[in-house]
Amino acid sequence: MPAIEVDFEVYKELIRRRPSEAVSENDVLRQLLGLASQRTPTTVTSGPVPGEWVTKGVRFPAGTEFRATYKGKTYLARAENGALVLNGRRFDSPSAAAMSITGKPVNGWTFWEGRLPGRTAWQIIKAQRS
Repeated sequence: MPAIEVDFEVYKELIRRRPSEAVSENDVLRQLLGLASQRTPTTVTSGPVPGEWVTKGVRFPAGTEFRATYKGKTYLARAENGALVLNGRRFDSPSAAAMSITGKPVNGWTFWEGRLPGRTAWQIIKAQRS
Protein backbone atom coordinates (compact mmCIF):
# COMPACT_ATOMS: atom_id res chain seq x y z
CA MET A 1 0.00 0.00 0.00
CA PRO A 2 1.39 3.45 -0.84
CA ALA A 3 2.31 5.72 2.05
CA ILE A 4 2.16 9.49 2.25
CA GLU A 5 4.12 11.75 4.52
CA VAL A 6 2.38 14.44 6.52
CA ASP A 7 3.77 16.90 9.01
CA PHE A 8 2.98 16.60 12.70
CA GLU A 9 0.34 19.34 12.64
CA VAL A 10 -1.61 17.56 9.86
CA TYR A 11 -1.30 14.24 11.70
CA LYS A 12 -2.63 15.81 14.93
CA GLU A 13 -5.61 17.22 13.03
CA LEU A 14 -6.38 13.82 11.48
CA ILE A 15 -6.30 12.24 14.94
CA ARG A 16 -8.49 15.03 16.36
CA ARG A 17 -11.13 14.41 13.68
CA ARG A 18 -11.43 10.70 14.51
CA PRO A 19 -14.60 10.27 16.59
CA SER A 20 -13.23 7.00 17.99
CA GLU A 21 -10.26 4.66 17.62
CA ALA A 22 -12.39 2.52 15.34
CA VAL A 23 -12.19 5.29 12.73
CA SER A 24 -8.83 5.29 10.95
CA GLU A 25 -6.90 8.24 9.58
CA ASN A 26 -7.73 6.88 6.12
CA ASP A 27 -11.45 7.02 6.99
CA VAL A 28 -11.07 10.68 7.97
CA LEU A 29 -9.30 11.50 4.70
CA ARG A 30 -11.93 9.63 2.66
CA GLN A 31 -14.66 11.64 4.39
CA LEU A 32 -12.84 14.95 3.84
CA LEU A 33 -12.33 14.10 0.15
CA GLY A 34 -15.97 13.07 -0.29
CA LEU A 35 -15.10 9.43 -1.08
CA ALA A 36 -17.27 6.46 -0.13
CA SER A 37 -16.20 4.24 2.74
CA GLN A 38 -14.29 1.09 1.77
CA ARG A 39 -15.23 -0.79 4.92
CA THR A 40 -16.87 -4.16 4.75
CA PRO A 41 -19.59 -4.34 7.38
CA THR A 42 -18.30 -6.88 9.90
CA THR A 43 -19.70 -5.59 13.15
CA VAL A 44 -21.82 -7.87 15.27
CA THR A 45 -25.54 -7.49 14.65
CA SER A 46 -26.78 -10.89 15.80
CA GLY A 47 -25.52 -14.00 17.52
CA PRO A 48 -22.27 -15.64 16.44
CA VAL A 49 -22.15 -18.12 13.58
CA PRO A 50 -20.61 -21.48 14.53
CA GLY A 51 -16.83 -21.44 14.19
CA GLU A 52 -16.43 -17.70 13.71
CA TRP A 53 -14.25 -15.62 16.01
CA VAL A 54 -15.87 -12.49 17.46
CA THR A 55 -13.64 -10.01 19.25
CA LYS A 56 -14.32 -6.36 20.19
CA GLY A 57 -17.55 -6.54 18.18
CA VAL A 58 -15.82 -7.65 14.97
CA ARG A 59 -16.65 -10.95 13.29
CA PHE A 60 -13.99 -13.01 11.61
CA PRO A 61 -15.60 -15.96 9.79
CA ALA A 62 -14.13 -19.41 10.41
CA GLY A 63 -11.24 -19.84 7.99
CA THR A 64 -10.15 -16.21 8.06
CA GLU A 65 -6.36 -16.22 7.73
CA PHE A 66 -4.03 -13.93 9.65
CA ARG A 67 -0.39 -13.14 9.06
CA ALA A 68 2.26 -10.99 10.66
CA THR A 69 5.95 -10.48 10.14
CA TYR A 70 8.16 -9.97 13.15
CA LYS A 71 11.95 -9.78 13.04
CA GLY A 72 11.96 -11.15 9.51
CA LYS A 73 9.79 -14.18 10.27
CA THR A 74 6.22 -14.56 9.00
CA TYR A 75 3.63 -16.00 11.38
CA LEU A 76 0.33 -17.47 10.20
CA ALA A 77 -2.84 -17.95 12.23
CA ARG A 78 -6.48 -18.76 11.52
CA ALA A 79 -9.95 -18.10 12.92
CA GLU A 80 -11.23 -21.48 14.15
CA ASN A 81 -13.85 -22.58 16.66
CA GLY A 82 -14.39 -19.12 18.10
CA ALA A 83 -10.73 -18.15 18.56
CA LEU A 84 -7.58 -17.03 16.80
CA VAL A 85 -5.43 -20.16 16.53
CA LEU A 86 -1.66 -19.71 16.28
CA ASN A 87 0.62 -22.76 16.34
CA GLY A 88 -2.16 -24.81 17.94
CA ARG A 89 -2.77 -22.26 20.72
CA ARG A 90 -6.10 -20.45 21.06
CA PHE A 91 -6.23 -16.71 21.70
CA ASP A 92 -9.25 -14.52 22.49
CA SER A 93 -7.63 -11.30 21.27
CA PRO A 94 -5.28 -10.34 18.44
CA SER A 95 -3.05 -8.55 20.95
CA ALA A 96 -2.62 -11.68 23.10
CA ALA A 97 -1.60 -13.65 20.01
CA ALA A 98 0.81 -10.90 18.94
CA MET A 99 2.31 -10.74 22.43
CA SER A 100 2.98 -14.49 22.32
CA ILE A 101 5.24 -13.75 19.35
CA THR A 102 6.94 -10.54 20.50
CA GLY A 103 7.12 -11.24 24.22
CA LYS A 104 5.99 -7.69 24.92
CA PRO A 105 2.73 -5.69 24.73
CA VAL A 106 1.68 -4.89 21.19
CA ASN A 107 -1.50 -3.67 19.50
CA GLY A 108 -2.73 -6.79 17.72
CA TRP A 109 -5.14 -4.77 15.59
CA THR A 110 -2.18 -3.18 13.80
CA PHE A 111 0.18 -6.18 14.13
CA TRP A 112 -1.96 -8.65 12.14
CA GLU A 113 -3.17 -8.60 8.55
CA GLY A 114 -6.24 -10.65 7.74
CA ARG A 115 -7.67 -12.29 4.67
CA LEU A 116 -11.33 -13.27 4.72
CA PRO A 117 -12.33 -16.61 3.20
CA GLY A 118 -12.68 -16.36 -0.57
CA ARG A 119 -10.72 -13.10 -0.75
CA THR A 120 -7.24 -12.57 -2.18
CA ALA A 121 -6.32 -9.24 -0.54
CA TRP A 122 -4.73 -8.95 2.89
CA GLN A 123 -5.73 -6.01 5.08
CA ILE A 124 -4.60 -4.75 8.49
CA ILE A 125 -7.35 -6.05 10.76
CA LYS A 126 -7.81 -2.64 12.40
CA ALA A 127 -9.66 -1.70 9.21
CA GLN A 128 -12.40 -4.19 10.15
CA ARG A 129 -13.29 -2.24 13.28
CA SER A 130 -16.05 0.30 12.82
